[in-house]
Amino acid sequence: MDKPYPSGLKTTFLIHAIIALIFGLANLLVPQMWNTLTGTKIVDYNIFRLLGAAILAFGLSSWLAYRAKSWESVSILLQMEILWTILATLIFVYYQVRRGFPPIYWVNALIMAAFAVAFIYFYWKRKE
Repeated sequence: MDKPYPSGLKTTFLIHAIIALIFGLANLLVPQMWNTLTGTKIVDYNIFRLLGAAILAFGLSSWLAYRAKSWESVSILLQMEILWTILATLIFVYYQVRRGFPPIYWVNALIMAAFAVAFIYFYWKRKE
């Protein structure tokens, strides 16, 4: 029988879905808004639109995981989210440190790092 998964992870998936919806739609529909907010010169908005579509896909998968009932239904997604959030955090930090991006990029790094910590916590907690 499928084992239920922790309510804290369920809440994490819901929060992730909501934030992904916001950032995904913003990047997909109005990528120039990020240019205005950060003062970053964006040469090609198509990359931001593609990123927005990917973020929306991650948000949808988190929404589906939120609605799932069992650990078995979310375990593969959880592993994917761990990889995604770790890599995204490292990329944001790299661009912040090596390329001198505007300070607002730290917000992205912190959001992704927080999700990485949460997803890793629930993954390791479940393995106990």
